Amino acid sequence: MRFPISDSQPVTADAVSPVPRSSAPREAPPAVTAMVRLIRDTWAKSEPFIPEISQFFYGMLFTLAPATRDFFPINMEVQRGRLVRALVHIVQMVDRPDDLVPFLTQLGRDHRKFGVIPRHYEAVGTALLASLKNHLGPDWTPEVERAWAEAFTIVARAMQEAAAADVNPASWSATVLEHRRLTWDLALVRVQPEFPVPYQPGQYMSVEVPQRPRLWRYLSPANAPREDGGIEFHVRAVDGGWVSRAIVSHTQPGDVWRLGPPLGRLAVDRTDGRDVLMIAGGTGVAPLRAILDDLAQWGENPKVQLFYGGPSREDLYDLDELRALAATNPWLTVTPVVEHGDEAPGCVQGTLAEAVTQQGSWPGHRILVAGSPAMIRATVSRMLVAGSALDQIAYDPFTID
Repeated sequence: MRFPISDSQPVTADAVSPVPRSSAPREAPPAVTAMVRLIRDTWAKSEPFIPEISQFFYGMLFTLAPATRDFFPINMEVQRGRLVRALVHIVQMVDRPDDLVPFLTQLGRDHRKFGVIPRHYEAVGTALLASLKNHLGPDWTPEVERAWAEAFTIVARAMQEAAAADVNPASWSATVLEHRRLTWDLALVRVQPEFPVPYQPGQYMSVEVPQRPRLWRYLSPANAPREDGGIEFHVRAVDGGWVSRAIVSHTQPGDVWRLGPPLGRLAVDRTDGRDVLMIAGGTGVAPLRAILDDLAQWGENPKVQLFYGGPSREDLYDLDELRALAATNPWLTVTPVVEHGDEAPGCVQGTLAEAVTQQGSWPGHRILVAGSPAMIRATVSRMLVAGSALDQIAYDPFTID
């Protein structure tokens, strides 16, 4: 089984899920809709067997393209079914080009950092289809195989074309200048890239640290781009987080990190006439803080209302800095929110979703949401019920470790 795909790079390690962006997407051709229906139906039958499918997939992939083994961590238990699930999720979205194409463009550029070659795409696709066929048995018909092959080809071609067109480096080396514990499970890390990384405020990037080689974690710069190129990250150690715990506990000045290309579409257009609602949970404040850092350089800005929340007052580690920023920038209002907080004066009590929707649907606002995947799901769902339009809301759900 061969996939007719062009030059460039592959889907590998930690792919992430694209996000709905438009309330009125282009309608997919009937043939594409039928193809995706076949894919979703067969995946529903396969999903209970993810561990077995994943094991078969990696065995087949490393046999077809042994060099791909170097793309993944030594301990493959950490990887588990991530890649297979991510691949399937992406393939299932080929009937939503308005959402998928921008995401695949960024993903294709990001995966240049692995140093892969075109035939790796073919190996990934062949291994995926072979592992599904092995577990579906008679449900794997010629029509099903054609649907999966065509969908994967669309995905792979988009990623490769984006990678081939990118003139930036595949990755950047960055030296750790400062590592400071803000709390027992939270650290501020300041790095100096060898060359400035061309990111926009609000974007994120993948990071590899020497303590966890081949395990990439997505982090958001907490500052707008600076003349010296320095980047500040806020990292919280999450339960079971191999990379985040290594960063918080073991990073030292002098460590050399690798940074992948910038990703994400959180942004504020100062010229579009819309006020801005920002909703940040925990370290999700970092990309929004970078946007605020950028806005603070201008004399006139849209009005910005930031809801910054966490389980307790102690989780709002950046609140004092944000209040200081608001004190000198009248366009910014900061509202702290705590879930458990009778003892937290000046804070709204409840979840972020509750606090924000108590003030209505925020018509005419650009809405940016950043935080854990669970927080994003809960907040966006509650806002849609409250009457906010989907095309008002922007968020980037990336893996947190």
